[in-house]
Amino acid sequence: MNKKILVPIGILILIAAIFGGTYNRLAVADEKVDSAWAQVENVLKRRADLIPNLVNTVKGYASHEKEVLTGITEARTKFNAANTPGEYAEANTELNRALTNLYAVAENYPELKANENFSELQYELAGTENRIATERMRYNEAVQSFNTTIRRFPTNIIAGMFNFEKRQYFEIDEEDAEVPEVSF
Repeated sequence: MNKKILVPIGILILIAAIFGGTYNRLAVADEKVDSAWAQVENVLKRRADLIPNLVNTVKGYASHEKEVLTGITEARTKFNAANTPGEYAEANTELNRALTNLYAVAENYPELKANENFSELQYELAGTENRIATERMRYNEAVQSFNTTIRRFPTNIIAGMFNFEKRQYFEIDEEDAEVPEVSF
């Protein structure tokens, strides 16, 4: 074959390989973000599923604390309706406040605190909160990696061509960042 034809064909193959490789890296990074978010949703759902059991246990002891229990039910409903990281963060804040109120009610009922079911549910929720923190961290790391990748040159050109857009971090409310006051 003629060298004049081979050089342009070689250049086109090289450009296609670079283009394809960059697109594939972006697709993998995008999937990692989606996968990390699915895991965040998984542990958040676990917590939401544990809450009715905790509420029912408390109901038996604190039936007149209807306002607190209603608040938890409403917060959980809003949480279950959330779809985006921002909506989840907002619903998570409300759910945390409602659980704090529930634990305040439990402090008024020593026999409830001693109840094995209540203690086990508190333990399960604490473990779930740790899982949430871990998965939220992993999600944010995946988002950081993806966002950094789509901003770097020349990847940003290909990212723009295929509409790869910056992803949202899962952030907590300022109130949740404050250290809670514990007094005995």
